[in-house]
Amino acid sequence: MARMDRRLFLLISAGLVAAPWNAVWAKPVPPSLRRVSLINAHTGETFSGTYRNEAGPIAPVMEELSVFLRDHHSSETTGIDVGLMDFLANVMDSVGAARATILSAYRTPETNAMLARTNFGVAERSQHIYGRALDIRLSTRLEDAMGAARAMKGGGVGWYPNSGFVHLDTGPVRNWTLDGRGFDKLLLELRRLIDEGGLAISPKGELVTSQTGDKLTVRQRLAMHRLIAKAEAAASGH
Repeated sequence: MARMDRRLFLLISAGLVAAPWNAVWAKPVPPSLRRVSLINAHTGETFSGTYRNEAGPIAPVMEELSVFLRDHHSSETTGIDVGLMDFLANVMDSVGAARATILSAYRTPETNAMLARTNFGVAERSQHIYGRALDIRLSTRLEDAMGAARAMKGGGVGWYPNSGFVHLDTGPVRNWTLDGRGFDKLLLELRRLIDEGGLAISPKGELVTSQTGDKLTVRQRLAMHRLIAKAEAAASGH
């Protein structure tokens, strides 16, 4: 896909097309020129342009961002919260970051469910499903960016230092860190939850029902993911 930068044309025409992108979840911000420079880690595509001017969000640019931030598994798109872009731009400005790498943006419910089955820490009702979340990486000062984002109280901020990325969303204000500390406590908590849940570990290392030895159903596996999240929270003291 060609480089997405039509800012001269869009700035000229913005007075005619800027109004519709005041999404219901977008937090109000002072009118100003806002721009971002991004690269999509999965597609290799780049975006660089002004998405907001004095009149407000620029509709054609927000449409481009919807495509740029699409679910790369299915290529489906959704409207991206302009407040999320403002949050990202503010975080980048706080550490002088010229560009951010996008690791995850919009996810369909199906993609999110698939990731929840195979990745630790994926929320069942993730803000990614609603176009209100981004996982980002900066080339420098990533931890400083995380601290600045939390101070802004613009939504959720997740810190993943071992994986080297920050999660930003415009949901309720909350913070969490997933860094692998307290792993022994996590294993003990998981052991307790497995025992209380009537589960066992087979000789092949699979979770099975303790009474029959049957493999878990999809519903049981999803329930186990929720237990794992509970165990991680208990181990970390949150």
